[in-house]
Amino acid sequence: MSEEPSDLPEAAHRRLNEGSFSSGLSVSDFAACLDMGLEPVGLVQGFCAMRWGAVSMSGMGGGVGGGLGGGLGAALGGALTPFAGAPGGYVQNYQCPHGMVSAEHRAWGQNYQQIWIEDAWRTGFNSAYSRMMHEAQALGAHGVVGVLDSENPLSDTGVVEFHLRGTAVRLVDASAPSESPWSTFLAGQRLAKVFEAGYAPVSIVTAVASVRVWAYCVTEYLMEGTGGVWSTSPAAAEIVQIVDAQSTVREAVRARVRSSLHGDSLHGAHLEVSTREFAKGDLELQSRLSGNRVRRFKDFDPVALPRATVRLS
Repeated sequence: MSEEPSDLPEAAHRRLNEGSFSSGLSVSDFAACLDMGLEPVGLVQGFCAMRWGAVSMSGMGGGVGGGLGGGLGAALGGALTPFAGAPGGYVQNYQCPHGMVSAEHRAWGQNYQQIWIEDAWRTGFNSAYSRMMHEAQALGAHGVVGVLDSENPLSDTGVVEFHLRGTAVRLVDASAPSESPWSTFLAGQRLAKVFEAGYAPVSIVTAVASVRVWAYCVTEYLMEGTGGVWSTSPAAAEIVQIVDAQSTVREAVRARVRSSLHGDSLHGAHLEVSTREFAKGDLELQSRLSGNRVRRFKDFDPVALPRATVRLS
């Protein structure tokens, strides 16, 4: 290899001797991290491909059908036969008030929590997360900032790829980390404000809850915009079964996140709910809650004002 040109500035010589690194941060976030004493050391990533599909209902309370599980974005379809529910999950039954039984009339409905989907999703996400953190640990990082995560279907058979990425950082002039790195979705000024408030990031937190809706006659008619031929309902009526499912899926995901905080606080919580319709009267509601697990380590301490680099007077 040829020698370095002698006419390079001193700063360029220093950068070449120190080696290169990668970063997923914007220019402003990069500068803010340096201001906080966090030196980026590399872009780290983690992947996992998961598939979950048909589930046998034998041993789940005497159910009579098979369930199809699908992740966020998984291309699975088909109607479900109601069943007695997975052990430990939410189950609620709805009975026809009309007293009519026929092949076309949905005399019975049910909401039930799909525990196996929640567990499969958590396994895929945690595997990708662990691989990202192992990369950060190999770089000698104290933490990972600006974490981004995505889920993408790899096929139409219910295979989902989890991809996490972030920028590993090291505390300037600090000793080598003795523990696993911390992680956060935050970066730049948003992260600086968390430190300013006296909190330190511990880890990212995310969870999914899934509830299946097998509509009965009242829900079916109201979802179609009518009350059915036996309806005595007013023009505006609440769809109780859907409300119950929406309330349950939100509370279930909050409970999962709370159980993973272990007494710490959740910062920057983001809740989203998606709805998929597989067939007439057959819905799936999935809720995801993400945030930053933070822990107080000092009282509020305002950060120093930024130094002016250009003066106008």
